[in-house]
Amino acid sequence: MGSPLRLTVVGLAPAAARRAWRVVVEDVERSEAALSRWRAESALSRLNATAGSDTWADVDRRLYVALSAAARAQLLTDGRFDARVISRLEALGERAGVPLPEIPVIRNEPWLERDPRGRRVRLAAPIDSGGIGKGLAVRWAAAALARAGLSGAGLLLEAGGDLFAKGQPPEGTGWRIGIEERAVDDEPLAVIEIERGAVVTSSTAVRRWSAPDGATIHHLIDPATGDPGGDGLQAVTLLASDPAWAEVWSKALFLAGPRRIADEARARGFAAWWVEADGTLHMSPAARAVTIWTRADRAA
Repeated sequence: MGSPLRLTVVGLAPAAARRAWRVVVEDVERSEAALSRWRAESALSRLNATAGSDTWADVDRRLYVALSAAARAQLLTDGRFDARVISRLEALGERAGVPLPEIPVIRNEPWLERDPRGRRVRLAAPIDSGGIGKGLAVRWAAAALARAGLSGAGLLLEAGGDLFAKGQPPEGTGWRIGIEERAVDDEPLAVIEIERGAVVTSSTAVRRWSAPDGATIHHLIDPATGDPGGDGLQAVTLLASDPAWAEVWSKALFLAGPRRIADEARARGFAAWWVEADGTLHMSPAARAVTIWTRADRAA
């Protein structure tokens, strides 16, 4: 999914650890085949080609779950998460090379019809799984390891800015994870320690490009405006129990912007860290409870 994969397992023999890695790679490949907008032959790309028609399409379990979760995420975030931003991303220059039907997008309009018994769906507009798909891939790969009995005493599974940890870490009492900025050096802004959970970052650091007029564009599109959102922020990191929903809410918080993010994170009880454009780190009360070190604390 355009991200490096890394797996850390504790308490497995080398041969079992190699099997665990193969399980992860094969499972993530199945998620890619189902959900990638960058592959013309993926199940999602084939489904997108039918968007706006009266065609009902049979889909596999992974795509059905992803579509259902994305539609629910749109409702829960009051439209700040909207999988239909794919058309706007393409128009702004992030082109996957896969043709899409040109369909006007009306904000907060339902775009998915489902037939659960037949696992059939009908789309009103093409959609991008990117805002939730990588989190689902991490969720499913971790579950595949558990089914195969290859989780060991502990594991940390990472896919770019998404990770899931559980069980015993290689050392210490919890998994220690760095909160990073866009990057001047290798030292994180903060370090957190958790026993279990998903840590997901939505950032402008990687998926950014230059528009024809020279403006810098990133992929975190605000559905309300059709333009890159979160002006004044460079990254939001969220701790949650599930990587897919951590992805959803990290993006929704990012689009809340620097003026509203603190109140929203506190009201929802989220453990969230956010980095402003100048590199300043902020965190919610729930985040502070699991933060064991910050660069600012050391400087003080």
